[in-house]
Amino acid sequence: MQLYEQMKIVLKDTNFVSQDGEFLRGKIFEAIEHLDSVFIEAIVNNSIARTNFVNEIAGCLVLNQNRLFDFFNSTEYFNSSYTSYTNKIGLIKKDSFIKTFDDTVLVWPYKDCVLEGGMSNEDAGKKEVFYNEIISKDEIDRLFEPKVLTNIKKFTSNEIGITENKPDEITEGDNLIIKGNNLLALHSLKKRYVNKIKLIYIDPPYNTGSDGFKYYDRFNHSTWLTFMKNRLEIAKDLLREDGVIAVHCSFHEYAYLKVLMDEIFTTQCGLCTFNIQVRHPDRVLTGDKEFNDIVEYILLYSKDNGYKFPKKIETKEDDDYIYNIVTKGTPEIISCGEKQVEIYTPDKYEEIKGAPNAISLKTISVRGSLREKNSSGRFYVKYLEPIKDKYPSKTLFKVPNMGDDIYDFRYFHSPAEGNKNGSYYQGKPTSSDVTLKPYPNFYNFEREYNNVANEGDVDFRNGKKPEALIAFLIELFTKNSDTVLDYHLGSGTTAAVAHKLGRQYIGIEQMDYIETLAVQRLKNVIEGEQSGISKSVNWQGGGSFIYAELKQIDTFNDCDEVAKLNQNMKYLPIGEIDDETYDVSEEEMVLNKKFYGVD
Repeated sequence: MQLYEQMKIVLKDTNFVSQDGEFLRGKIFEAIEHLDSVFIEAIVNNSIARTNFVNEIAGCLVLNQNRLFDFFNSTEYFNSSYTSYTNKIGLIKKDSFIKTFDDTVLVWPYKDCVLEGGMSNEDAGKKEVFYNEIISKDEIDRLFEPKVLTNIKKFTSNEIGITENKPDEITEGDNLIIKGNNLLALHSLKKRYVNKIKLIYIDPPYNTGSDGFKYYDRFNHSTWLTFMKNRLEIAKDLLREDGVIAVHCSFHEYAYLKVLMDEIFTTQCGLCTFNIQVRHPDRVLTGDKEFNDIVEYILLYSKDNGYKFPKKIETKEDDDYIYNIVTKGTPEIISCGEKQVEIYTPDKYEEIKGAPNAISLKTISVRGSLREKNSSGRFYVKYLEPIKDKYPSKTLFKVPNMGDDIYDFRYFHSPAEGNKNGSYYQGKPTSSDVTLKPYPNFYNFEREYNNVANEGDVDFRNGKKPEALIAFLIELFTKNSDTVLDYHLGSGTTAAVAHKLGRQYIGIEQMDYIETLAVQRLKNVIEGEQSGISKSVNWQGGGSFIYAELKQIDTFNDCDEVAKLNQNMKYLPIGEIDDETYDVSEEEMVLNKKFYGVD
């Protein structure tokens, strides 16, 4: 509201404001589009307006027309907040007078807002505020200022169990668990961890109506999208350039979430969607559903559109190499391009089938993509397929200087009687002893979901993910010592698996059960618990992690006018750590200043 009222002052002596003090938006839009000198002069001569609507580029002042259009379109009031979008959700074309963009985007009420999104028991009954990104810039800047950490303790395994002590500092090599609002915690981590996270996995509320997403008013759908957008934007900043984000969801919001992530990360950075079977088709949880929902989705996006999806590495075996060719007689010789090709009719060669071994051959049919994407396939299509009818079926063609096996030639044969595809014989490749294959996008984790209840020795109903699923993702996208982040930590599965696999991790959870679930689970892990993936990775225990909380403040400093206006600001900003009102201990003051790199 401060900027909204300030702009009325900026334009009060112009013909862009009515006698009643209201904006004449038609004239304003025309002035913005035509770069009206009076309008621009009024903006430039006011420091607040200039900060918000003017960019300095190469020493020149440039009017930000798009931001001005957005600001003067912000006329809808929802819960005392502005949004420039109407009360609808869907795909639209950007307004024609904003000529910069020509693509279709997803819009909804509150898209241009920030929602703090309290979810802990302490937030019950709290009135949420949607801070408009333009009008509420000062409030948002304060909201996103790094927050003081408190109740900091380090859990370490030793010969007699677990020790708990207060660390002198939090290093980037430490595993870190934070209790507090995840949006504010993410912004608190930004300076320290920007461009440093290799994998982000989140399992956010699915917005089913019964999963803890507590916004049940008529804007529930819009609120969920805003909630997700705010967090995904900062999550992107934390990812490494070669980092990947994996977002777990159900069919309820899948379609909208995919379009939202296409917009934030760009369509080109969309890797794929893993389809995960979570229960047997015959297992029905409740009989009143319209259909049996047995599949969930994991949307995968990279930060860099040049990222290459990992390949499945398989050791090459001899199993299919069972053929040997023995030729006899004098072959016919023809020219195929620069190659002199020997031709053996079926009576001039013998195909001998034997036990698999490294010096035998296997047959590959020239069909589908092999006809264009494989050099042998392309040769067959260009030179041999056009002449196949001149010779008997299964005529053999010996082509010199082709292939990457131990032979300096490759055998082809024309189609067998009744078939339309020719084939070639290939020896075991010598260029590598492994084969790279693409991963599929469907996985059946039904058995693991059925056995998830007791994993980690903590009970978390209707939400715990199997360790095997998280291990699959972590091993697919990370290496030892890479950092993994989960800002919807829940029962702590992601942190537990990362710990067992030797990855660094950061977990954020704002629900009050964090200490009885995630923290207790990690204590079990460093003591050597044997559920989940423990046996398959020979987990023996060990390691450490640090637990910390965003420091809450119950009362505000009387001199803090911004705080008095906004009672939703309940976490202490690092900039106020020296204020004696908040009773921060000397020990925590030193640790926080080290962590945030402030004096």
